[in-house]
Amino acid sequence: MPAAAQAFPDGEAWSIAIHGGAGTIERENITPEKDAEIRAALSKALDAGFRILRDGGSSMDAITATIMILEDDPNFNAGKGAVFTWDKTNELDSSIMDGSDLSAGAAAGINGTKNPILLARAVKDNSPHVMLSGAGANQFSREQGLEQVTADYYATPRRLEQIDAVLAKEISAADVDYKFGTVGAVAMDKNGNMAAGTSTGGMTGKRWGRIGDSPIIGAGTYADDRSCAISATGAGEYFIRLGVAHEICARIRMRWPIAIEEAQLTVPKDADGNYTYIIHASEFMLPDAEIQQIADDVIAELGELGGDGGIIYATPWGQAGYSYNTPGMYRGRATSEGEKSVGIYGDED
Repeated sequence: MPAAAQAFPDGEAWSIAIHGGAGTIERENITPEKDAEIRAALSKALDAGFRILRDGGSSMDAITATIMILEDDPNFNAGKGAVFTWDKTNELDSSIMDGSDLSAGAAAGINGTKNPILLARAVKDNSPHVMLSGAGANQFSREQGLEQVTADYYATPRRLEQIDAVLAKEISAADVDYKFGTVGAVAMDKNGNMAAGTSTGGMTGKRWGRIGDSPIIGAGTYADDRSCAISATGAGEYFIRLGVAHEICARIRMRWPIAIEEAQLTVPKDADGNYTYIIHASEFMLPDAEIQQIADDVIAELGELGGDGGIIYATPWGQAGYSYNTPGMYRGRATSEGEKSVGIYGDED
């Protein structure tokens, strides 16, 4: 077998990657205590997904459990700890996608639901729609029996300070020094099924019912068993314009058959000019470096447009990783190969 061809996962491979946002995350701006607190939160969330996948659970269940833990942690901008709008209200967004059948669900501009990722999943599983918004989505959440909370549940002193500072200066949301606290998870389970999910409180000081990329399938979230699973965090307008999540998956999907053809050309031929071995798709995977390069290329294009942020990815071949153009990104990953890590700063990769 040529070096370019590698064994396809044998039914035991799995992987998961998580994020808790990207942005101006630098050591000098985070106390040692807060650093430890965030790492513990990321580890707790990662462990939840890790155990489900290790024990043979589905990628959908793994990312749902992981994101719920991040939504419940006020260190992140999703669920409890969500940022405030210009009107000092909360408008939360979420989405989820199953790569096995491309089914998806999303909720935009909601409040009252404790865990928005559960509402996105309910939209996917229990409605004929992909996205619900505002009052209608809130009504659907109640009808589905999802846990409800009052408006003060989301509020934290830090988020109130942030919105008060914005309103006092009367600056626009675009002028805020952002640490995009959106949360997300992507995974591949032992059956080779991919899943992706994202949840956010949006932008501090957002107005006019602004909706970013997080609930938009193809921009902030995408999963396809044929290519990858992606969850994004950052300046949503740019992720929408570039269709970042789908763009990365599409490039991987298009690159794979070309890579197989290239690998076939490296196989020796017999005396009659026939290949001595035919590479089959089931035994071929894109190398780690190619996956990373595709993700990095799209994030570079995002930067050229003026957008900041990053993504996490998982592939059908068991890889899990990240790409971002900000100083730091709250992140973590684990695989069946034994890798397990969390990180915050850009120099930890």
